[in-house]
Amino acid sequence: MFAAVDGRAAGLIGIADAPRETSAAAVAALHRAGIEVIMLTGDNEATARRIAERLGIDTVIADVLPGDKAAKIAELQRGGRKVAMVGDGVNDAPALARADLGIAIGAGTDVAIETADVVLMRSDPLDVPTALAIGRGTLRKMRQNLGWAVGYNAVALPIAAGAFEPAFGLVLRPEVAALSMSGSSFIVAVNALMLKRLHLPRPSAPHDA
Repeated sequence: MFAAVDGRAAGLIGIADAPRETSAAAVAALHRAGIEVIMLTGDNEATARRIAERLGIDTVIADVLPGDKAAKIAELQRGGRKVAMVGDGVNDAPALARADLGIAIGAGTDVAIETADVVLMRSDPLDVPTALAIGRGTLRKMRQNLGWAVGYNAVALPIAAGAFEPAFGLVLRPEVAALSMSGSSFIVAVNALMLKRLHLPRPSAPHDA
């Protein structure tokens, strides 16, 4: 921007977009999770590519009009991709609704928050891979618990019912059988608590000077 005094240029002010401190760590965490990162922005391409190169973003789609963001999401989906969209503005709402997973920043507009599937409580980019890691970890635990419960009960129920007594003489006392049936719930509960050990993305430690 130029500053003028009495119609004559008197100064030049340079302004540049600065990424948040945790942006690079967030992109790196998404890459480790096997997720491609695309910048979808209305900024000019030169500015967008400068930021993308600094953060390690894979693809830049710049000069996108506010009304065209949802169309770009649909275009990516037609290419066979599952798309998660992160946004915070009114103009992001249609794209958030179109994406397979809409993620709104908690400090964003009410429209974006109402449209999104997931709302982050902070304006921290690192919360995006964190939320995805928690979601994947929870789904994995659900599948594990289902497998444990089905497998345990498939063995324990016939034993408790005395189905193996004629062939093998295997029978449990009533109190032991009742106690053994709680084993499934115990295993599932302990396995669910293991979710607390989930490794979540963390900001990179600052380098010593």
